[in-house]
Amino acid sequence: MRILIQRVTRASVSIDGKLHSSIGKGLLILVGIEESDTQTDVDYLAGKTARLRIFDDEAGVMNLDLRQIGGEILAVSQFTLHASTRKGNRPSYIRAAGEPIARPLYEAFLTALEQETGRKPAAGVFGANMQVELVNDGPVTIWMDSKNKEY
Repeated sequence: MRILIQRVTRASVSIDGKLHSSIGKGLLILVGIEESDTQTDVDYLAGKTARLRIFDDEAGVMNLDLRQIGGEILAVSQFTLHASTRKGNRPSYIRAAGEPIARPLYEAFLTALEQETGRKPAAGVFGANMQVELVNDGPVTIWMDSKNKEY
């Protein structure tokens, strides 16, 4: 399971030109799920995300986590995080999980984030063509992969 976390001042998802969900200060998380992912991957990344100290304290040092600043989360499924560009110029998505595996794990990730942060995350719509807008704060962008744990 791979996630791309962006610290934002605001972010939103629109579908067919209509606003679906939006947040203020917090984290936009793009979520990619592969065939071999399990609840263990979900729990690891949700916990790590909730404890990630990437918000400024009063001294301007990134020392606070999402809960400490009262931040929000917008999590969007994105199978293209598992793109392989090893051969040719057309990415392969063979490692990305299909809907029967990916949808339940994406929903489990949303639930785990809520349990870890005490706040229900906003979400995109699984499998939809979405337009994601954000204002990256910093910019701060962090990549995590549950298959490459860094404790």
